[in-house]
Amino acid sequence: MAGERLAVLTPSPIGVLGLQFVAGIAIRLEIVPIGARRKLYTPFGSLKSQQRSDELDEVIGRLSEYLAGARRRLDIAYDLALAGADEFTARVLRETAKIPYGRTRTHQQVATAIGRPGAYRQVLSTLVQNPLPLLVPCHRVVPSRAGAGSYVASPAKKEWLLKMERRVLAGGPS
Repeated sequence: MAGERLAVLTPSPIGVLGLQFVAGIAIRLEIVPIGARRKLYTPFGSLKSQQRSDELDEVIGRLSEYLAGARRRLDIAYDLALAGADEFTARVLRETAKIPYGRTRTHQQVATAIGRPGAYRQVLSTLVQNPLPLLVPCHRVVPSRAGAGSYVASPAKKEWLLKMERRVLAGGPS
C-alpha cells in the first residue's frame, strides 16, 4: 500500500465501506449505499481483486474491531488536504476528531470551539459531506434538539454507531 493509490470495498456491520488511500494515507472513507446507487462507486475495487498487504489488512482489522466494539481508537493515518478539505472544513473536522469515544457535541458546540459560534448550520453541512466518517467521527455531533440528526450514510447508521459506543462504555455486549 505504501507509495501507491488504492481504492477498495470491504464489508462492515453498517454497510460496505469504500476506502481510498494514497501512499498508505486514507483520503476517503465512504459508507456505500445499497442497491442501484452502489453502481456509482466504480473507483473502488473489490477486496478480493486487490493485492493484499499487511498495511491493508491492519486497516481493515482496525475498522472491524472498532465496529465490533473492541477498539475505541482507529489510529489510521489520514490527510484532510488530500481528501479535498478547504480551511473551514479542515477546522470543523479537526475539532470533531477531538470528541471522545462515546460522547457527543452539538453542532453549536463545534462551531463555538472553532471560533465561529454563528456557523452551526455550516458545521452541519460540512459534517454531512465528511470525506472520512469513522476516522473523523462526525456521528458524535448531534443537533441541539432531540435525536441523532443527519449523517453522511443515514440517520439509522448514525444511531447504530452512537448506541454501539454507549454500550461499550457502559460495559455491555457490543
